[in-house]
Amino acid sequence: MRLLLAAGLGGVIGIDRELKDRPAGLRTHMMVSLAAALFTIITFEIFYQVRGEFPSGNVDPIRIIEAVTAGVAFLAAGSIIVSGRKIQGLTTGAGMWLAGAIGLACGGGYYYVAIVAVVISIVILAFVKRLEDRIFPPEPPLDPKNNDEA
Repeated sequence: MRLLLAAGLGGVIGIDRELKDRPAGLRTHMMVSLAAALFTIITFEIFYQVRGEFPSGNVDPIRIIEAVTAGVAFLAAGSIIVSGRKIQGLTTGAGMWLAGAIGLACGGGYYYVAIVAVVISIVILAFVKRLEDRIFPPEPPLDPKNNDEA
């Protein structure tokens, strides 16, 4: 439920961005919000699991998540290409960040949470794109033979 709510609420912000014709739109916001929720759930789960196994120990498993999120964010940022007013790769970057969260969930043994996140992300990537294109139709490319724009 937390994952669905995060994706849905991220989508609300994404709709606003789409209406204002900003590069990071509906799917990007949904994916980033979903990934952040997944990182949070994993953090709580790992904390309580480790605390139960090492009640008197001074163990900090959260550092794993900090390292993975920083590293994946660095890779995701590299997938974003800016050329004038055109920006590409935002959803790819968000997807990479989400993939990092899913990897952490699987590594921690939280398979159910990882599977739910993957299902939600597939819905976002496949079906929200169709909805996005219906509500916010993409602009046709400029015809280089037609110089009326100049």
